[in-house]
Formats: sequence, C-alpha cells, structure tokens
Amino acid sequence: MSADDGFERLRPQLLRLAYSQLGSLSEAEDVVQEAWLRLQRTDQEAIDDLRAWLTTVVGRLSLDAMRSARVRREQYIGPWLPDPLVETPSSEPDPADRVTLDESVSHALLVVLESLSPAERTAFVLHDVFGFAFEEVGVIVGRSPASTRQLASRARRHVEEQRPRYPASLDQQRSVVAAFTAAVGDGDLDGLLALLDPDVVLRSDGGGLVNAARKPILGADRVGRSLLAFARKGRGSSQVRFVDVNGMPGLLIAEASGILTVTAFTIDGGRIVALDVVRNPEKLRHVQGVR
Repeated sequence: MSADDGFERLRPQLLRLAYSQLGSLSEAEDVVQEAWLRLQRTDQEAIDDLRAWLTTVVGRLSLDAMRSARVRREQYIGPWLPDPLVETPSSEPDPADRVTLDESVSHALLVVLESLSPAERTAFVLHDVFGFAFEEVGVIVGRSPASTRQLASRARRHVEEQRPRYPASLDQQRSVVAAFTAAVGDGDLDGLLALLDPDVVLRSDGGGLVNAARKPILGADRVGRSLLAFARKGRGSSQVRFVDVNGMPGLLIAEASGILTVTAFTIDGGRIVALDVVRNPEKLRHVQGVR
C-alpha cells in the first residue's frame, strides 16, 4: 500500500483526532490537509510506521492551532462553543467522508475541554480518548512520559469534576429531549421547569452573526422563560427535528429565514443541567445536508 493510500485510510481517524483537540471541524480539516502536504514533501520510504508518523504530525499541528486559536476565542463575540457534529439518528455516515463520534467525545465534553491548557487537552484526548501510550503523547507535547502522565491526570480530574454524576442512558436522554420539545412547543413553563435542573445553564453561540445571548443564562426560571420567548418568535415558521449531536440525542431547528439552530443537552439525574445552543452559521455549514 502506498503512503497516499495509507493516508486516505487513516484520514477519518486523523480528522477525528484533530477535531477532538480543536473542537472546530474547519480547523481540523485544515490540520489534516497540512499533514497530507507534509507527507508529500517527506521521503515516504523513510517512514517506518505511517500511522505513528501521521498521528504525531496531526497532534503537533493541532497543538499549535490550539494555542493560536485561544487568542481568537478570547475576542469572540459571546460564548464560543465547539462545532456540533449532526446526524439523523438513523443515518449511517460514510467514515471516509465524515467525522463519526460516540458519546466518548460528546459536545458536553468538548465544552469542558475548552477550559484546559492546550498541553493538558492534548494529553487527555490522545491518552484517555484514543488510547495512545504516554511515550507517544510525550513526543507530541514535548514532555517526558512522566510529565505527560501528570498533564493527563490533571485534565482527567477536571473532566471528572464537570461530568454528570448520574448520566442519562441513551433512551433516557431521548425521553428527556422529547419531553423538552413538547413542553417548549406547548408553551408549558411548569412542564419545562420540571425538566430543568435548578442550576441549569444555557450557552448560546451566534458568533455575532445571528441573534444569541452574549452571556450564559443561569437558573431554571430564567432559562425556561428565555426558551419559551425564543419559541414564540419562531412558532409556525420553524421546523424542529430530532438529531444526534456528537452521538447523543439533540435538536435541529430550521427557521423560515434559513437560520439553523443546533441544541446539545447535558443531563444529570434525569434533569437538564446544560443546554449548548449553536446558531453561528459558519459552524453549521456542514449541517445543511441533514435538513
């Protein structure tokens, strides 16, 4: 098998790796494309293990991209949320063409990973999510295996602190999302409050391009009333459908104006503890086909 053929075979994994590090599909695609260009400029016969070589290149490029992205995200208008990967629940995407994920890289996890340092995030993603040895990860982050182990340990503690204590099963999450959709559609504030954790947070990412809350909305009553107000504006002219967002049940709303909204849910103990609402059109270009 040629190196080019090997690259194409590994492309889905490389794209998944870069996306998990960056939270941005477009940036991940740029990283993988740059890795391919570097492969073309390299003596391919000198590469003993193509998978290890490409993983190292993509890991380092993603780490560099993460560091530069931090500055841009600090200047972002409103909350910055990861790009959602949206599929219809029954779809079977072609792994050669799309990034496919399960709940191990949920949208909620990507939000938590944003609070880590680039090196911590890289160590956690490569070791805990993809199963790479600390020796391999250390080469990418430029640390000793022992130091890399400490990076991953710090990241893991932070992730565990933020993860739901009583996470919902797939069926439970579908049930809660369906009940949420019905309550919002009926304008049922009491029914909605019964589904929301008292300390629920709603984050909305419009990127300054479409209407979205510039700051997170906290508390069940404020979140509930905000959701119903948003629903009233679009009632009768919006289409709502159930989708999978990064492998977990979520919602896709298509407004008559063409604006899309993707909502990812975090559920703990049977109640919604976080809603991540992505409306930035630049982050939803790849969602058009799901409509």
